[in-house]
Amino acid sequence: MSGYESPVDFYTRPGQMTSAGPHAPALAALKGVGAVAAAVHGTLLHEAWAPRYNQPLTPARRAQSHTRPAREILDTIMAIDPAPLDIPRPPEKRSIGVCRHFTVLACAALKAQGVPARARCGFGMYFEAGKGIDHWIAEYWDGERWVSADFQIDDLQRAALKLDFDPLDQQPGKFLSAGETWQRCRPDAADPGKFGIFDESGFWFIAMNLVRDFAALNNMEMLPWDNWGAMPQPKEEISPDDLARFDRLAALTVDVDQRFGELQALYQDDAGLRVPAQVFNGVRQQMEMLAARDLEMGLSSVGP
Repeated sequence: MSGYESPVDFYTRPGQMTSAGPHAPALAALKGVGAVAAAVHGTLLHEAWAPRYNQPLTPARRAQSHTRPAREILDTIMAIDPAPLDIPRPPEKRSIGVCRHFTVLACAALKAQGVPARARCGFGMYFEAGKGIDHWIAEYWDGERWVSADFQIDDLQRAALKLDFDPLDQQPGKFLSAGETWQRCRPDAADPGKFGIFDESGFWFIAMNLVRDFAALNNMEMLPWDNWGAMPQPKEEISPDDLARFDRLAALTVDVDQRFGELQALYQDDAGLRVPAQVFNGVRQQMEMLAARDLEMGLSSVGP
C-alpha cells in the first residue's frame, strides 16, 4: 500500500455519493449504529417492500429511487418532512429507494460521525432459499474489524424473512460480495444461475455487480442499474480475456485491505472500470450525466 492511505482512513472520508453537504451536522447528531439504523428506517421506504407498508407508489415517488448522492436523498427527505432525522416518518412521508439507498445513507451518517464505512454490492442469501438476491449492505469499522450490516432490514422485514441473526452484525456467508460470489462460481462450486434478481442471473450479472462493488470500494456507490465500461451486456458470453479481468477484480475486492493500494491504482488506470462522466441507467433506458462536482470529488478521494 506504499503511497496510499490506509483503508480505515480512506473509508472515514466521504466520497461524492456519501457526502451529506449541509446535512452533515444532522447526520453527525445520530450517535451510534443503532441510531443510524433507526433514522434510515424512519426516513426511507424500499420500493419493492412498499406494499407491505400499505403504500401504493406514484410515478413521482418511484422516481426518487434514481437519486444518487446522499445529499440529494436527504434533500428529498427534508422536503417531504423537515423534522429531525431521529424522528421516524410514517411510511407515506418517507423517501423511496432500494437497498443501495439505505446503504449509502447509512455510510454517509457513519462517516459524518467519524466512523469508517463502505458500501458493498453483492448478493443477500436470506431473501429466497437457495438463491443469492442482488443486494447492497454496509461494512463499518468498529475499531477491531469490519462489521457487515444491512441497514435496510427493519423489524417488519426481519419478521417477514424469519431471520435468526442480527442484520446489523451478520455472520460470514449471510451476504456474499460480488467478488466472493464470482470466486464460488468460477470453479463450479456454485451455480451462477442462482445469483441475480427476477429473471436475470448468471456470470454476466455477477460481473456487473463486481464492477459496481469495485467502484463502491473506491467511494463511487452507483445505482444498482447503472451500467458502464467493462460491464458485460445481459446474457453476454464472457470472453477468456474478460474472465481473467474479472478474476483479478474478484481477488482485489475480496482481499480489500491487504491489496488496497492495488485496488485504488487499478481504478485510476482502467478506464473501463472507472465510473465515467456518463452512465447508462438500465431502468430508464437512457444515458445520464453525472454532476461534475461528483466526478471531481470521486477522483480526488482516490490515490496517494
